[in-house]
Amino acid sequence: MTPPRTTDTLTDTDATTTTVIGLMSGTSCDAVDAAAARITHEGTELRLTPLGMVSEPYDGALREALAAALPPGRTTLADVCRLDTRIGRSFARLAVRADRELCAGRAELIASHGQTVFHWADGGRVHGTLQLGEPAWIAEATGLPVVSGFRTRDVAAGGQGAPLVGLIDRMLLRGHPGVPAALNVGGIANATVLTPDGTPAAFDSGPGNALLDAAARHLTAGRLDHDTDGRLAARGTVHGPLLDRLLAEPYYVLPAPKTTGRELFHSGYLRTALDAVGPLSAPDVLATLTRLTARTVADALRPFGVTEVLASGGGTRNPALMTALRQELGAAVPLRTSDALGLPSAAKEAYAFAVLGYLTLHGLPGNLPRCTGAAGPRVLGSLTPGRTALRLPAPAAQPPRTLRVTPPPDGAR
Repeated sequence: MTPPRTTDTLTDTDATTTTVIGLMSGTSCDAVDAAAARITHEGTELRLTPLGMVSEPYDGALREALAAALPPGRTTLADVCRLDTRIGRSFARLAVRADRELCAGRAELIASHGQTVFHWADGGRVHGTLQLGEPAWIAEATGLPVVSGFRTRDVAAGGQGAPLVGLIDRMLLRGHPGVPAALNVGGIANATVLTPDGTPAAFDSGPGNALLDAAARHLTAGRLDHDTDGRLAARGTVHGPLLDRLLAEPYYVLPAPKTTGRELFHSGYLRTALDAVGPLSAPDVLATLTRLTARTVADALRPFGVTEVLASGGGTRNPALMTALRQELGAAVPLRTSDALGLPSAAKEAYAFAVLGYLTLHGLPGNLPRCTGAAGPRVLGSLTPGRTALRLPAPAAQPPRTLRVTPPPDGAR
């Protein structure tokens, strides 16, 4: 635990720089990531100086309880309460560690995405969304104010609530030649495309690692949680009938903006497809699912005439998936990681939520209506105070248009 804070640096309304820790656990539901950054707003530019990332896996018991509660499993309100507390405590422990190790105890704000456990999508609309990880645990452990619950306000405004990184991606990609796309491959794959006139589009393309991880657990009787480094998939052969059956999923032809999750692409969904085609070897199943992710990403990007793709997320650590993506995108569309933008691919989404937290603190919208379908720009999330009275900075005069990543001074935090 950090010592009690005697001052609240957020009370300085003239300050333009804030040290923020972004907390994220994605649809793979396996770990919590924390990325720390100094963020400065000057004119129409937002500058982000990465301070590093730390990550911790959920403990085995929590992972099992979370997996049992997610679709297609059944749960109770008692289970939800326990998960909310245990996930909140996990986020709190990592926030304390990130403040100590990355910020030298000088963090000023926590931005917590929480753990999505259900995204209520039906008929092309999102009616509700639920993220667990009670922010009070984070505020109590760190003494810092916490911004959380980012997705709900966008949904309340008629938006999809995801992907919420569209605004951050647009600021990062602005100025890139051609038609750049930012791709994140977590449990679900999502992309933001920026056309030459600056018009953005964002959407979930479909499964990223979700079905791959479900297949690894199912086919190895729980011995593996995922296909480490894509080794099993690299040994397999794509099974055409299984791939065709999976590609017939109606979600893929829905227009953007659109979002999906493990409510659709879960273990039961996979078992139904496997039962329909008969027994297959684990390498062949994983090779086919790898091709499914790559094909659906490429199919979703192709109509925009994308000229480069900058990828992030756990999928970038899977060589078999990255090879399949390059094949599906074609030689004319280079595939690089977000490291080329200055943001480590493993931490890009945590940094993105740090930026969203900063925007909320300064009274700035964090959604992009064209990307989510919301009725208009909205300041996202709720603020949980830290140990001291919270006086917010004066609202920023204008929203930033660009996001520039700057390296920290040597030896500086």
